[in-house]
Amino acid sequence: MRAEELMKLKPELDVFLGRFEDCIPYRPSREHLLTYVSGQLGPLERKSVEPIALDASVPPRTLQEFLSFHRWREDSVATRIREIVKSEHSGRGTIGVIDESGFPKKGKKTPGVQRQYCGQTGKTDNCIVTVDLGYVVGDFHCLVDCDLYVPKSWINDEERRKEARIPEELEFRTKWQIALDLVGRSLADGVPLEWITADELYGRTKDFRSGIADMGLKYAVEIPCSLMGWTRRLARKDEVARRVDELWHRGGPSWDLFRVKDTEKGPEVWTCRVSRFIPQEDDAKGEECWLIVAQNVLSGEVKYFLSNAPEATKPEVILKVVFSRWHIERIFEDGKGEVGMGHFEVRNYLSLKRHMIITMLSFLFLARSTEKLKEKKILFSFCQVKKAVDIQLDPSSVSKEEVKRRLDRFLDKVDYWKERDEKSRKSFKKKRLRELHEKGIYLKRCRKCQEANLAL
Repeated sequence: MRAEELMKLKPELDVFLGRFEDCIPYRPSREHLLTYVSGQLGPLERKSVEPIALDASVPPRTLQEFLSFHRWREDSVATRIREIVKSEHSGRGTIGVIDESGFPKKGKKTPGVQRQYCGQTGKTDNCIVTVDLGYVVGDFHCLVDCDLYVPKSWINDEERRKEARIPEELEFRTKWQIALDLVGRSLADGVPLEWITADELYGRTKDFRSGIADMGLKYAVEIPCSLMGWTRRLARKDEVARRVDELWHRGGPSWDLFRVKDTEKGPEVWTCRVSRFIPQEDDAKGEECWLIVAQNVLSGEVKYFLSNAPEATKPEVILKVVFSRWHIERIFEDGKGEVGMGHFEVRNYLSLKRHMIITMLSFLFLARSTEKLKEKKILFSFCQVKKAVDIQLDPSSVSKEEVKRRLDRFLDKVDYWKERDEKSRKSFKKKRLRELHEKGIYLKRCRKCQEANLAL
């Protein structure tokens, strides 16, 4: 029965793409969209224009023109993606996760490329950077928007801008300003965001935090240890602002143990102290909020979080939000590894924008399919669903019988992988529990963040 269910994925892809037909008014462009998405979801190792076109037996130039010159409404495609998320993947306690992604590139022609920090390589590199908004509800996640970070070196160079066809109206925006634009655009399209979380690149900026709050959203963001402010007691005593890592010379809030999440390597336990906090903003006192100081009980790593959640909010709720950032990391990993998010070879702004939007579309189809199969008790990972799709898109699969035979073989492998992975998880969990016990930490004494209700 599982093979029969998996064979429904190809017809479902056709139906899914049909929902975007009104955004692409001309039939040749709709056919190119099918070719491009099929290339991203298919078995190709490299998913740029040329291999996709050659695999589909179409001239590469036609796909290049589809991205660069064809008249179709890419913004409407992005809006439709958000409408689908709104209508079919809403729920209580939704989280928007802001992060940036780097794509190493050679040469100087790709729009926005320069030497800058690249998360993919973990160092300063020749790359482009996008700012992305992930959407999380329960176990479901996808991208709902993204935008290219265009450095000042490009904005101020008219010749490069013209060559890359960067719109004249596009002005320089910092990454946190792009992030606010993404959130605002998603809210305008009805995406039901309730929380926003981000790393300290965004959390350190008061204008980002206040911008999120002005939209009526709750934020729970990481901040640097150098952020200045006051506890209630310090504010009452009118003392000078202190760094968050120097708030308590002695005493202070008690440390509590929290089981923040369960990973493939076992439960993660952090010890945290929680306090009301007033950040310093331009030599003045900002709005009182929550400060959480968290330390990993095994590695000793320390993180600082700030949240504008209501005063009655339990710390488990805030911790569940801030530790949900793993979703965007998984989105980037699957997006780059499975659907070719970084496999673009284009030299103009519109082509790059269209590639990213189509990638969002391809990712959403796989994420939805993974969720639907789970509802039918077929517990496949995103990567396994992708493999089931690419078997059906493989040109060498010439008949239904051959497709079913390949799927049956694939299912045998999946069963083996699941059994092996389950043994690994048990082994890792046993090791993690032993490490915790050696430090005198027992899970029954930890407060569970996984069970926290995010719908305040």
